[in-house]
Amino acid sequence: MSPSAGARDPGLQPERTRLAWRRTTLSCTVAAVLAGKQAIHDGVTATALVAASLSALVWIGFLAVAHRRILALESPRPGPLSNRAALLATLCTVAFAGFAVAVVI
Repeated sequence: MSPSAGARDPGLQPERTRLAWRRTTLSCTVAAVLAGKQAIHDGVTATALVAASLSALVWIGFLAVAHRRILALESPRPGPLSNRAALLATLCTVAFAGFAVAVVI
C-alpha cells in the first residue's frame, strides 16, 4: 500500500458532485417559481395557493439539505450522505411532483 493510499483523490469527483447538487437546487427553484406562477395565472384558488405555499416550503427544505451537502463536500474527506438527508431530499422530490399535479389540476 502506498503512503498516499489513504489520502483523498484531488480529482474532479467532488466538484462534479457539488455541481450536481447545485443543478438540482436550481431545478427545484424553477419548479417552485413555476408553481407560484401557475397558482396565480388564472386567479387564485385555495388549492393552488396551498400547493404553491407548500412548494415553497419544500423548496426551502431541499435548499437546506443541498447547502449542507455542498459544505460537507469541501472537507478533505467528506462522509457519505446521511440517511436522514437522503430521505429528506427524496421526500422533497416526491412532494414537488404532488404539488405540481395539484397546481395544474
